[in-house]
Amino acid sequence: MTAHKPGDPTTLNRLYGRSIGKPLRAHQAQLVENLLPKIAVPQEGPVTAERLFGEDCPLHFEIGFGAGEHLAYRADLLPNHGLIGAEPYLNGVAAALGHIEAQALANIRLHHGDALQVLARIPDGALTMAYLLHPDPWPKARHAKRRMMNDGPVQMIADKLKPGGEFRFGTDHDIYLRHALMVMRRFTDQFEWVAENRESFEKRPSGWCETRYEHKARNTFGHEVWYFRFRKKS
Repeated sequence: MTAHKPGDPTTLNRLYGRSIGKPLRAHQAQLVENLLPKIAVPQEGPVTAERLFGEDCPLHFEIGFGAGEHLAYRADLLPNHGLIGAEPYLNGVAAALGHIEAQALANIRLHHGDALQVLARIPDGALTMAYLLHPDPWPKARHAKRRMMNDGPVQMIADKLKPGGEFRFGTDHDIYLRHALMVMRRFTDQFEWVAENRESFEKRPSGWCETRYEHKARNTFGHEVWYFRFRKKS
């Protein structure tokens, strides 16, 4: 049997749950057919800023971008940076394409599928920022291995970030919160928690927009929301 290191994507199948919901509207279907192929991450080979954007630029990666609001916000805020987003849910990909078209965002590339399969092809030390915002909590104990916040994926994120690069994690789920902090305690040799006080993780940091999911969690369900920033150590 071949041995695999913890961050090996061949041992990390993350495509759990559904991949499509309600039927796409006509324009969304057109975007998936026509725009997505033009800005899709190549299926094979290294994933570099030069290959995706034609030049060396700060590179960001968002794991599971939902409907793409945060991805589009960051791309608009940082037009000289390149952003990669991966999302297995087709309706989310279609929504993100709508943002890209409406805002004429040229600095985004998308992958419809498993984020870790793309992340594995990014050279070590190439990322400036990585984002994991409101991932599926898989709250049942027997599903804990499905959570993205586990040793294998976090080690891969650490490997891909450059020294001083930042990993942002957000959740409104208390079980996932406790699990995530337990995992991150095992990475104190690689990450510094950027927090001065309690407000640092209870108040949304600058440059971190509110998504529709977060708004619903807070205002419809009355959930608390927590925001975490981890800086890669030298």
